[in-house]
Amino acid sequence: MPTTALPPEAALGEHDGRYLRQAIALAGQARARGNRPFGALIVGADGSVLAEAWNANGETGDCTAHAELSAIRIASPHHTREQLAGATLYSSAEPCVMCAGAIFWSAIGRVVYGIDAVRLRAFRGERLDQCDAELSCRDVFAASAHPIECIGPALIGESSASHQGAWKA
Repeated sequence: MPTTALPPEAALGEHDGRYLRQAIALAGQARARGNRPFGALIVGADGSVLAEAWNANGETGDCTAHAELSAIRIASPHHTREQLAGATLYSSAEPCVMCAGAIFWSAIGRVVYGIDAVRLRAFRGERLDQCDAELSCRDVFAASAHPIECIGPALIGESSASHQGAWKA
């Protein structure tokens, strides 16, 4: 079986670290509410929080209620594509293919994430109901006509904590 090299952890400045920790805290709230532990927030170029959300699959039964997608659904009706292009989406974990597509369609220009998909798969295990499409968000962003800066994984220890014991064995 081939081994997958884990991506190196990104170093963050104070600004990015603060907002990524807020996304990680939202992941903890998601778990406390019976959802899968993911959180996200969108921060405008001026530092204002445009939206925040956590995964709500367990509460809603909606398989698309991912934190990133929910934050985009909150922000996009109230902010122009130009404003979103200058925004950063902070996610407690690497965005999945669906969420990466939503980031592309929203025109958000920057993403900072915590735990990467490779490490997250170790928590999820081999169960089919916990599998994801093994495609990096970077692959989706690379196909974009507009640039999407991507920083992560970062704060791996902190962003991994809410996943400890959260997944079915």
